[in-house]
Amino acid sequence: MRNRIGDEDVLEGDEPEYEPVERSRFHRKRDLAAAALITVAAVAGGLLLWQGSDSRATTSTTHDAPVTSPAAPTAFPPSLAESWRAPSPATPVPVTAGPAVVTGEGGDVIGRDPVTGEERWRYSRGLDLCTVTSAWSMAVAVYARTENLLPADDPRKAGGCSEITALDPASGQRGRDDDGRPDLGQRNSDAELGTRLVFDGSYLTATGDRLLHTYRSDLVLTMEYGRVPTLVNADRQPRTGCDYGSVAVEEGRIGVIERCPDDPSDRLTVYRATGDDSSEEPEVTFSTAIGVRGSRVLALSDECRIGVDEGQTQLCTVAVAPDPARLLVYDEEGAVVARHPLSLAPGDLPAEDPPGNVVPVAEAPGAVYWFTGSRTIALAKADLRPLWTVENAVGPGTLFAGRMLVPVRGGITVLNPATGEVRGTIPVDRGGYDGVVTMSSSGPMVYEQRGGTLVALR
Repeated sequence: MRNRIGDEDVLEGDEPEYEPVERSRFHRKRDLAAAALITVAAVAGGLLLWQGSDSRATTSTTHDAPVTSPAAPTAFPPSLAESWRAPSPATPVPVTAGPAVVTGEGGDVIGRDPVTGEERWRYSRGLDLCTVTSAWSMAVAVYARTENLLPADDPRKAGGCSEITALDPASGQRGRDDDGRPDLGQRNSDAELGTRLVFDGSYLTATGDRLLHTYRSDLVLTMEYGRVPTLVNADRQPRTGCDYGSVAVEEGRIGVIERCPDDPSDRLTVYRATGDDSSEEPEVTFSTAIGVRGSRVLALSDECRIGVDEGQTQLCTVAVAPDPARLLVYDEEGAVVARHPLSLAPGDLPAEDPPGNVVPVAEAPGAVYWFTGSRTIALAKADLRPLWTVENAVGPGTLFAGRMLVPVRGGITVLNPATGEVRGTIPVDRGGYDGVVTMSSSGPMVYEQRGGTLVALR
């Protein structure tokens, strides 16, 4: 009878002989030393990896107790005085998001009680903040990263504002559990250093000198415009060699001033926040040369109405302030439909573009308030015509308790928002600060952003 051993047949009883082999022993000194070295190397490598990871660089202290937004005042207060202040160089305007006022400094985003300024939650990264804003009833922060593998001659070698994070304003939790937000409220992007975030009510756009990014509420990128880092399909971008001066947004539309090498003047372009059929190609509404240099886009109208007499569509409009001082209003075919003279002080339209590529404006129902540098001009939101002007202003202002507040030197002017009628001026001591003041409000509180400091008034 044959048995099979491996691939060889053998007769029964004729078993193969095996040489005895000494069993391996693992207790000699050199074996133990080698094992110890391997273990130490593995632990050290894991520790280095952990130290460089996002988990190691992130600290989150959340707030679990229920909170509500403070109630608005029933009557306009007779005075406003400083209640509290906090450092916040990462917020170009006061960030009021739901039941919190949010400040940003270094790598820390802090949610505060709107009335007392007390810290409720903190989100910290081992990275520097680029900017913080509010969108979709969330606090949105962007962090900078400087490490990359780009060649030394690439303009993006210095890094960018590449990490965008959404935080629940009530708890400080990253993302929300109940809204299906993917990636726990965090995405990576290619936004430029110095970016600002501008929100149109539906989409959030990150500004830049060469590239604009737009995101929807789950932080998914819906549109890129400009010099895309990995430009696989070069023909999808209408112009890739242009620099951008200023940006304005409104309900899925983005207006940008372009300066292109083949154009003798500035170019105004309006495009959509999303492409046609999920296309990566920007859907440009119009693009037209303005005829002069040094222009800035101020605002886009908020509605397109139907004419009652002839049934013709009134196209959405865009307001641009070129130099010399005048306001041009363009329709969606790129034609100038209105020209308004402006009375501005010398230097109100400087040669340099506004910080972060965003003109200082504030919006309220029915109007947009533009700070020129020396005065605040109210523009009707429907057709962008000038309504009224406040002289000696230091910022665009905010709506509070049914009144328009405009910061002026030494105080705050209180106006009827519809007519511009001055109801009074509240003295405010800003302690020698003489820069731009941006404002917001929440409940009974009024907030002023004075450079890198947030000041709460009540």
